[in-house]
Amino acid sequence: MASFSREYYMGDTVDIARSLLGKTLVRVYNGQPLVCRITETEAYVGRCDKACHAYGYHRTARNTVMFGPPGHAYIYSIYGMYHCLNLVTEPEGEPSAVLIRGLEALSGEEIIRRLRFGDRDGGKFNAYQKKNFLNGPGKLCKGLSLTTAENGLDLTEDALFLCESPSDLGLPCPSPKREQICAGPRVGIDYAEEARDFPWRFWLKTEE
Repeated sequence: MASFSREYYMGDTVDIARSLLGKTLVRVYNGQPLVCRITETEAYVGRCDKACHAYGYHRTARNTVMFGPPGHAYIYSIYGMYHCLNLVTEPEGEPSAVLIRGLEALSGEEIIRRLRFGDRDGGKFNAYQKKNFLNGPGKLCKGLSLTTAENGLDLTEDALFLCESPSDLGLPCPSPKREQICAGPRVGIDYAEEARDFPWRFWLKTEE
């Protein structure tokens, strides 16, 4: 397994959020690797970020994973029905994480599609499903069957991990695209005062 070591997650959270674009996320589901490419992220930094669950080092039962060693999954529920996947960063005691906001399926797509949408439509994508497959944190968690049951998973082990590219898994790489990295304010954090304007959301934009 060519997963990133714990040291990868030790650095600056904003830098990691940007560097994660294009990297490969692997979720092993019932023995089957579900392989995706990261296309959108957001950084959250507890010591200075009013949008972060652990702003000002405020520790709760929900966010305690953020205070532990880096390289673990912080998964929480929202609205009682959706889940969000975050990757814990920075040294232990510095509660920070990167939210994974968007993915592109590379392998195991049929399983991901079934988890995301069920077995309707004869197992084929319709136009809505193609457009709204994994383009949001709740959507991608449903497609990868990630819930609070997986909160705290060690990203250096083999249930959920990151690697550089599908070739590290012996899989073909997707055809290269002309892409640029974009940055801007994060989504849905109008309550966070000055932090709502931090340009800590990163995404890949395909060039025409």
